[in-house]
Amino acid sequence: MSEKLYVSEVRATYQHFSWIDYSVFVIMLAICGGVGIYFGFINKQKSTQDYLMGGRNMSLLPVCFSLVASFVSGISLLGIPTELYVFGTSYVFNIIGAIVMSIIISHTFIPVLHELNLTSAYEYLELRYDKRIRVFGSVLFSVYLMAWLPIVIYVPALAFNQVTGVNIHVVSPIVCLVCIFYTSVGGLKAVVWTDVFQTIVMIGAMFLVIIKGTIKVGGFEEVLKRNWDSGRIEHPPFSFDLTERHSFYAVTIGSSFYWIGNIAVNQSMMQRFLSLPDVRSSKKAVWGFLFGVFLILILCGYSGLLAYARYYDCDPLNSKLALAKDQLLPLLVMDILGDWNGVPGVFVAGVFSAALSSLSTGLNSMAAVVLEDFWKPFFKDLNQRHTQILIRSVVVVLGCICVGLVFVVEMLGSVLQLTISLSSASMGPLAGIFLMGLFLPFIDGTSALTGGFIGLTSAWWVAAQAQLAQVQSLLIFKEKDRYTYNCTYDFDLSPSISDQDSGVPYLYRISYLWFTAFGCTITVLVACLVSLRPKERVSVEAKLFAPFLRHWISGKMRVDELDMKR
Repeated sequence: MSEKLYVSEVRATYQHFSWIDYSVFVIMLAICGGVGIYFGFINKQKSTQDYLMGGRNMSLLPVCFSLVASFVSGISLLGIPTELYVFGTSYVFNIIGAIVMSIIISHTFIPVLHELNLTSAYEYLELRYDKRIRVFGSVLFSVYLMAWLPIVIYVPALAFNQVTGVNIHVVSPIVCLVCIFYTSVGGLKAVVWTDVFQTIVMIGAMFLVIIKGTIKVGGFEEVLKRNWDSGRIEHPPFSFDLTERHSFYAVTIGSSFYWIGNIAVNQSMMQRFLSLPDVRSSKKAVWGFLFGVFLILILCGYSGLLAYARYYDCDPLNSKLALAKDQLLPLLVMDILGDWNGVPGVFVAGVFSAALSSLSTGLNSMAAVVLEDFWKPFFKDLNQRHTQILIRSVVVVLGCICVGLVFVVEMLGSVLQLTISLSSASMGPLAGIFLMGLFLPFIDGTSALTGGFIGLTSAWWVAAQAQLAQVQSLLIFKEKDRYTYNCTYDFDLSPSISDQDSGVPYLYRISYLWFTAFGCTITVLVACLVSLRPKERVSVEAKLFAPFLRHWISGKMRVDELDMKR
């Protein structure tokens, strides 16, 4: 009887990337660069509005593709399958929060911001409150983005390393330089059209994995049966316990706040909605975006169920065939598609496409924020040429900083999760400030700023404590059972860890889906309390509020004016 291979030897057999795969990957980068050259040198962006907003006459379909591509990063493509593999299908119900968010922003954020004809969403904060709030919002977004973008690059580079064995620090700079080039040269139009191409590659790659994998496992019914038997196919529990990761209330109420924080008050996303010619088109884009996110969620979620159906009797995480949880999907790809030359290349191109679209969108939106929120309010206006130099320089400099920060991210190790949580917690207070601006006319700048600072500090504190508890293994969530009874290779069995909370206070154990809601709620409560102080009445235009409130606010303003005259 032949001796079994050890797990590290089996892992090495999956790390093969043919010249055809490399060619596919290089072609993807070349096409992206070509789009940048087209919009930078052939179909030139003549004005700053063309560069940042696509001349505000972008077509609906490419913008929908772009919104989906920018939101779905490599983190999502690799993280969602792992989430369903490890914890089950409750995560998928997050789409309920996305539907609620779509209804809210279609009737509030989109009409208000579109009618004001803004470039930066944070210009609204100065119009509604004052300059301090605008700077607060812009700084918060900038910190969030600069913490998030290096992680967006790092995660797919890690997948590339799993598939090819190529060093992360070789592939990251090359890919990022292509992205920096087409973003700085081609502006928003280049970003949007590369996003269209990248979304097609991304979805195509996921379909390839799913179709071949389902056939290999024994069909769709077999995939469902193995997952059903293991208890992975489930609905969220109807529990009022805030510490339940994905309770029904977390994936509806908590998730709605999470989506508002990541979409409605995020310049990267709002810039695309505002690049469309009218409010009607922007509202359609919201629903187009929702459909795209739903499709990606289903594809990624199903690939997680497929991974379990494939490895139900020999779990690659416990056996250390996959060294990190995020490497589960790349392992599945090499296992199922490794013998098809070129297909692993398509998958890696798909994952990197997701990362490139998030990076290019982020850099383009940062250029808008730097120009509109950090330069124009404080310095003299620039002429057309100098403005173009400034916004292109922002893209190049910040892009290079992101590449440098990838080295830092790699050294962070377990602090990586902490960075993600802190950046998502940042958006709660910002969501609170915007929502108060749209719905609560009695909130002034000082109230909003005080609420924002206390909300931000509180949200960061809770997120940091929760993550530190996880890093120290004091807070461990219950995972679904995984088995290794039928592995064909030898490995050292790692000790199993049961779920525990080792005396971690209740507040630090709340689900991550409540972080944004927590920050937002604290912000609103504190601002409402501060607004009770004696203060001068400030007249604010009715058009700065949600459309359905405008009639009532206009009437109240007229009554107040009559009272003052008396």
